[in-house]
Amino acid sequence: MIRSVTYGAGELRPYINWIYFFHAWGFAPRFAAVAAAGHCPACRQAWTERFDEAERPAAAAAGRLFADAEAWLRAHAGSLIVRGRFGLFAARAEGDDIRLLTDAGEEVHLPFLRQQRPAPGSDVCLCWSDFISPKPATEEDGRFPVAHTIGAFVTAAGEEDLPAKAADDYGRMLAQTLKDRLAEAAAEKMHEQVRRAEWGYAPDEALAPGELFAERYQGRRPAVGYPSLPDQSLIFLLDRLLDFSRADISLTETGMMRPHAAVAGLMLAHPSARHFSIGPIDDTQLADYAQRRGLPVPVLRRFLAGNLR
Repeated sequence: MIRSVTYGAGELRPYINWIYFFHAWGFAPRFAAVAAAGHCPACRQAWTERFDEAERPAAAAAGRLFADAEAWLRAHAGSLIVRGRFGLFAARAEGDDIRLLTDAGEEVHLPFLRQQRPAPGSDVCLCWSDFISPKPATEEDGRFPVAHTIGAFVTAAGEEDLPAKAADDYGRMLAQTLKDRLAEAAAEKMHEQVRRAEWGYAPDEALAPGELFAERYQGRRPAVGYPSLPDQSLIFLLDRLLDFSRADISLTETGMMRPHAAVAGLMLAHPSARHFSIGPIDDTQLADYAQRRGLPVPVLRRFLAGNLR
């Protein structure tokens, strides 16, 4: 099953994680709390005064930035469109790989890397294939059984030239950082819709935005480029599955998405699924992964440069 989604900037406002917006501007996470003050100038002023004298200038700057961001969102609430695609596919694990079946009956091979060192307090090196059953689904399992299904998604905030239309560097950066957040917000909203209705394994889920950002939901949504999915070339496999062009998204030869404000990845529903970091791999592991990925080692060296010892 593959679906397209379209969101206006206005409806995505509650799904924006302001911590990452302020991080892009060099502010510590605590300054993102100004977003809770909303449109009220007096509330923002009262929030600023909670800081000691040394931090008040930074808090005031965060308040001004947030006010500008809110004004930008209001100005583009009815015009900026965020598009996306998601798919749910029958899947089975095969070692460190997942094999999924498209609606057309084509089997697609998704290879993964395994975590090289367990996280503190754990003795298990994780791989995303661990959260998919190695056995094929049966008719008794239902339409989208958690253990036999994997999801894929892509979202992008449109109007690639929107930042260029700004009159100055500040305006361009404001537009770009907000578009980045809107693409992520669309992924958040879409994933919620998938869990509650399309996949339907959490129909009664009712989480506040802060709970969504803290990933209190069942399952995980790793994006290409995350520490657990460091191989950017996987984006080409996701394009093959979802046909990014149906959402006005294209790829460069190096796997960068256009528009720039875009995110793509996987959705897994297993209750134990959690994020992890692959860490550095050696030449033997690189050669094994290249064979499974079906690409030459020199090509994957470029895509995995940050993970090579």
